[in-house]
Amino acid sequence: MSLIKKIGPLNLFILGLCVLIIVVAEYLFLRGDERHAIFVGLWAPTLLLIVIFIKQIYNGGK
Repeated sequence: MSLIKKIGPLNLFILGLCVLIIVVAEYLFLRGDERHAIFVGLWAPTLLLIVIFIKQIYNGGK
């Protein structure tokens, strides 16, 4: 089974989006804009938390 079928295309997209958010936060931090970097960097765990919460509701809390 391929990785995309095993993980799912939507989950792979969300994971890629989180990686992109982290890269943007690192760029902002290295550019010297620490406050914006922290703000943007907190989007990735928040996005993952929302996705996990929605999946738990969809699966009946299992």
